[in-house]
Amino acid sequence: MREVVFVDGVRTPFGRAGEKGMYWGTRADDLAVKALQGLIERNPNLPLDRVDDVGIAATTQQGDQGLTLGRSVAILAGLPVTVPGFALDRMCAGALTTSAFMGGAIGAGQYDIAIAGGVEHMGRHPIGIGADPNPRFVSERIVSPDALNMGITAERLHDRFPELTKERADRFGMRSQELVQAAYDRGDIQKDLVPIATQSSAGWGLATEDEGRRPGTTMEALAGLKTPFRPHGRVSAGNASPLTDGATMGLLAGADTAKELGLTTKMKLVSFAFAGVAPEVMGLGPVPSTEKALKRAGLSITDIGLFELNEAFAVQVLSFTDHFGIADDDPRVNPWGGAIALGHPLAASGTRLMLQLARHFEERPDVRYGLTAMCVGLGQGGTIIWENPYFDGKKGK
Repeated sequence: MREVVFVDGVRTPFGRAGEKGMYWGTRADDLAVKALQGLIERNPNLPLDRVDDVGIAATTQQGDQGLTLGRSVAILAGLPVTVPGFALDRMCAGALTTSAFMGGAIGAGQYDIAIAGGVEHMGRHPIGIGADPNPRFVSERIVSPDALNMGITAERLHDRFPELTKERADRFGMRSQELVQAAYDRGDIQKDLVPIATQSSAGWGLATEDEGRRPGTTMEALAGLKTPFRPHGRVSAGNASPLTDGATMGLLAGADTAKELGLTTKMKLVSFAFAGVAPEVMGLGPVPSTEKALKRAGLSITDIGLFELNEAFAVQVLSFTDHFGIADDDPRVNPWGGAIALGHPLAASGTRLMLQLARHFEERPDVRYGLTAMCVGLGQGGTIIWENPYFDGKKGK
């Protein structure tokens, strides 16, 4: 197989979904367009006519988030009309899937360069809106009626694993807020953000930072939050990701093509895998997908030096780390925090994980392998394992 590299990636600042969010007056496809334009501007050596395909994921493909996003956004962003594009839906793992599929096509020698990303405007297009699930899901007891409610599936993880207490989930949520703010204070996260012009009743503005952060979060405040999915439950707004708007874009290429064109190599693709679990315990999905990806790579969990795990719910991440014997506060896990603080615009989040892992690799030549992983609605998980191109064998294992 040909070597595949992650060249670069960018994203918009993430905004709170809804009328009070900064993107309420912004179209979903325009978020994706600006992200793609930002990616192109950061990579002047990229010949646009050499791009083989553009894959953009979205969970709710309707209105301004429909019309084959990969194609329409590519045209709007200024790519030649000769560059094709497509849209994809694997719910939360949309961008993770477009990246994996593009990487597979490059590895097989069918593509040289591809763009993969995702967008989700949850304010304009709430998850599940307009969907018509087949009634046999419920009537034939294939799936529990409430398995389509992600919050309830998270409560079920607490049920299945009593050791995953609300206190542990709240502490993980607080830690995410603290780590994100520390990364902001250092200027780490801002490096990959594309500023977005916004419009509201107050006039024009410029989005330059993630809107949903809550620095200063305390355990006492988290303990008093409501548990909307179950009376006296354990999942709250403090230990779950908020509803979010945003877009992400990544650039992948064959290692030989990147070298030919003078493009950067921020990560090397090692393996990827997707797996299914019972929809009622959706959050367990990254466990089997990671086991599959490790087996395909000939690696073990001890070979992984950095983890970027999507924080859909704190309990979901904790179920993963407990399975693999990783401590709640292990510094290898989400070193700059995650979606509980930054937000989780569903199909866009996979590339956000890649951006942060690529930045960690730059700073950690002692780490050879890292992974990006996330749970997926309807009972799935996705994992991509990456190799650090800056790895120095003398400094690490």
